[in-house]
Amino acid sequence: MILGIVEGVTEFLPVSSTGHLILASKLMGIEQTEVHKTFEVVIQLGSILAVIFAFKEKIFHSIELWKRLIVGFIPTAVLGLTLYKIIKSLFAPETVAYMLIVGGIIFVVVELFYKEKEHHVAHVEEVSYRQAFLIGLFQSLAMVPGTSRSGATIIGGLLIGLKRKTATEFSFLLAVPTMLAATAYDILKHHSEFDFSDAQALGVGFVTAFVVALMIIKWFLAFIKKHTFIPFGIYRIIVGLFFLGVIL
Repeated sequence: MILGIVEGVTEFLPVSSTGHLILASKLMGIEQTEVHKTFEVVIQLGSILAVIFAFKEKIFHSIELWKRLIVGFIPTAVLGLTLYKIIKSLFAPETVAYMLIVGGIIFVVVELFYKEKEHHVAHVEEVSYRQAFLIGLFQSLAMVPGTSRSGATIIGGLLIGLKRKTATEFSFLLAVPTMLAATAYDILKHHSEFDFSDAQALGVGFVTAFVVALMIIKWFLAFIKKHTFIPFGIYRIIVGLFFLGVIL
């Protein structure tokens, strides 16, 4: 339940849900076994279902949007399958701490120079295929734990001409094909390592993540209408430094 709450709160905030799950597991003394790494991926499906629920009108009624989401998903799919073993080897608290700091600095710097302009893309349906692919390349960077999938895609969106709200919504929606594929792949690869007790834990984490994520999505979309992402950049730097100096 604790990990489900952590996942639900952090999946769509630009602070790295995977990183926070790894750090939370470290604090609770949970070893990063293959089963636990898969658990951390699978409960993210609860958060993804929250996106489907929150954006059901766009998701189920726009073929053009889905075409763009698939284009954005391609870079992560190709690199994820190619570099799977290397990516899993990076699931360590030290990697998370460093990437939280680096990502936090990037957020602060980008926001200091970013100016939203009238010609910037205002609706996710208007994102071009080229922009979708570029955002997908940014998303692939988040395969390194601690980077933040939402953080990387939002920054990518801002840099290539999307408005804050558009970049955030596209980031949320791009999570659907990305995390569904990641979850399915991990389950197929490690299903033999699970038993009934694992299924119970997955169920609790899944439901908790769904409920919490649904609340966070609504709050975050309201937050970015009036604020920048600088507070999240500062938060990332503080948490990263804390874990480097106190825990690790």
